[in-house]
Amino acid sequence: MIILIVIPTFYIHFVKNMKIQLENILPISDRSFTMMFNPRLSDLFFWHFHPEFELVYIEAASGPRHVGDHISTFTDDSLVLIGSNIPHLNFDYGIKTQYRKVVVHLKKELVENHFQPIPELSVIDHLFQRSQYGLSFEGPLKKKIGAQLFELKNMNPMDQYQRLIQVLKLLATTDNVVPLHPQPYHHKYSDKEQGRLRTIYAFVDQYFQNKIELKQIADLSNMSKEAFCRYFKKATQYTFIEFLNRYRISQSKRLLMSGKSVGDACYGSGFESLSYYNRIFKKITNENPSTFKKRY
Repeated sequence: MIILIVIPTFYIHFVKNMKIQLENILPISDRSFTMMFNPRLSDLFFWHFHPEFELVYIEAASGPRHVGDHISTFTDDSLVLIGSNIPHLNFDYGIKTQYRKVVVHLKKELVENHFQPIPELSVIDHLFQRSQYGLSFEGPLKKKIGAQLFELKNMNPMDQYQRLIQVLKLLATTDNVVPLHPQPYHHKYSDKEQGRLRTIYAFVDQYFQNKIELKQIADLSNMSKEAFCRYFKKATQYTFIEFLNRYRISQSKRLLMSGKSVGDACYGSGFESLSYYNRIFKKITNENPSTFKKRY
């Protein structure tokens, strides 16, 4: 039997001093789903990824929606399905007002071994395939699904499972869905690569405001500069400089959305030249920082 359980936040292991990391969701035998109701992480910048698929619903005045390469701000509420190993920021980061939130983690093995082989569940299997784009559900459906997810807390395991199947069916058949990426986001690494990349990402997250030399990162990975460049490009599809620029641009977007000036966003995200920042920002986002700031 597939059983849905409710777990408190302390079942999740956070690696100290690593802001960008693989989230280790404690495996519990004979459990296919885990859920968290109203975890409070608003004071934690938790940029992470995990093999589990994640369905998250949050009600708040506004908050960040940073999934993979996508970054935006939601208002009122947000309902998002995040594919396996897509890095994302906790949706309640920085929220100072009242909010409530429910997070469902679905094991990758469940999706592959339960939904994929059964023809009657093919529409749900297709939903999980599309989740590699990151899917944002819009319209009245959000609140309807959110209410149903919160009701799971007081149900018995069988009713929880049946309700969740109904929720997934609704998500799979609605047209009111927006992909957050134009192409599927791929983040498929072995355990060893995940550990190495987690270390690299944590270093970048800690020191992105400073000048980062390629040799520093290569030494951190116990590689020569040449070997590291080949490895990183193969693992991420970006050169390290491209990755660093993209990360800094993401951070600058957060600063712009918080009301900072273009200059403050430039230097606060680690760029040393305003002209270079403007050029890289437009190359990555197809718009100028000032235009982006006006939209928010």
